[in-house]
Amino acid sequence: QDAKECDCGCAGCFTAHAAIELYAEAFDSVGCIERLNDFASVHGANFYGLPANEGTIKLVKEEWEAEKSYDFGEGKVVPFRQEEPIQWRIAA
Repeated sequence: QDAKECDCGCAGCFTAHAAIELYAEAFDSVGCIERLNDFASVHGANFYGLPANEGTIKLVKEEWEAEKSYDFGEGKVVPFRQEEPIQWRIAA
């Protein structure tokens, strides 16, 4: 069986390794990076009547590359954008 196929019916792409960084890249690409915080921490909470997340992270515009694959059970998962640099990173 080809490694890119799975008989369990899973679909989509693996973005957990860089979710907020990919969102930052998308918001920045349309000139709206200042709206990322509300998207990530406020709007969903408001919709569900929950308190907004008060924790913080710092994002910097700095290119990096994702791992080529991650162990997943008995196999591996190939992350989205593993062949192309990601433009934002969570600051250490």
